[in-house]
Amino acid sequence: MSRIGKRPIEVPAGVTVAVSPGRVMVNGPLGELQQVVPTRMQIDQGDGVIEVKRPTERGEDRALHGLTRTLIANMVEGVTKGFEKRLEIQGVGYRAQMKGTDLELNVGYSHSVVIKPRIGISFEVPVPTQIVVRGTDKQVVGQTAAEIRQVRKPEPYKGKGIRYEGEFVRRKVGKRA
Repeated sequence: MSRIGKRPIEVPAGVTVAVSPGRVMVNGPLGELQQVVPTRMQIDQGDGVIEVKRPTERGEDRALHGLTRTLIANMVEGVTKGFEKRLEIQGVGYRAQMKGTDLELNVGYSHSVVIKPRIGISFEVPVPTQIVVRGTDKQVVGQTAAEIRQVRKPEPYKGKGIRYEGEFVRRKVGKRA
């Protein structure tokens, strides 16, 4: 039995979960999320608890069991607490700033790069060398953070660029005389 799939999902007060065949909708204080889930998975709703069960022990069902449970758990967590990814900017003169709701990056190009937030995503720049991406959908937060990092990936010689907070960048030695 899947260790992840058999764990029940705690539904906090103030969160409503609507289960229909092939679709789960979660509504909470931070917003509403919906997700298409495999129709084969049985989603049982109890008092404050959701359990996901698989129909057979086939490999495909075993794989979808843990995935379905994790998707629903992430939706419940997203509408209650939300998700965030933090990015760091390293390099002389590299900085970020807010222009309204848009994020403006100056990272060594001749022009500044402006990134518009997707629906449900917000940016924050506490200091010019840090970016915080916040939202309710874990996948969209991660994708947006990855797109910001893609603007100027950390390079291996001086380490300049945009990286995730705590990310280790492997450094190379430069030319030898």
